[in-house]
Amino acid sequence: MPASLNPRYAVYTGTFDPVHLGHLDIIQRGSQLFDRLIVGVGINPEKTTLFSIEERVELLQQVVQGIPRVEIQPFLGLAVRFVREAGARIMLRGLRTLSDMEYEFTMSLTNLALDSAIETVFLMAKEEYSHISSTLIRQIASFGGELDKFVPPLIKSALLDRVGERQHRPQP
Repeated sequence: MPASLNPRYAVYTGTFDPVHLGHLDIIQRGSQLFDRLIVGVGINPEKTTLFSIEERVELLQQVVQGIPRVEIQPFLGLAVRFVREAGARIMLRGLRTLSDMEYEFTMSLTNLALDSAIETVFLMAKEEYSHISSTLIRQIASFGGELDKFVPPLIKSALLDRVGERQHRPQP
């Protein structure tokens, strides 16, 4: 293992559009396992986001205030490269369902092939968060559904504001 990678530092990456209670649970639990947890907010070219990367970083910074050893950083490109650049040795991932396991297993093997010094550590979602996804939350918000069980109040407010902006925008 290269000396520059700290085995007590972890990175948790995602698009976090929006961040939800399941993400925050992984962040909270991860912060208790590692000396430093960097939450990497990235861009996935296969996803259309509701919030810009700057907005997602800002929202995350606000909702993780008070969780020790956690910092939020934007990143572009491969997550495994971001982990190395952060000086971490661990990539933290959350698992909700069996389909997540298949996807994450494939990704962890690919990341290991790209950088054999980076290990992936999985945390199982708590039962009450195992069905939550950002995509589902965006859909619920767009149809005026109840969000309190899925996101913190700050995120609910930002979501409702953004959905309202989009619904009142004139169609081309």
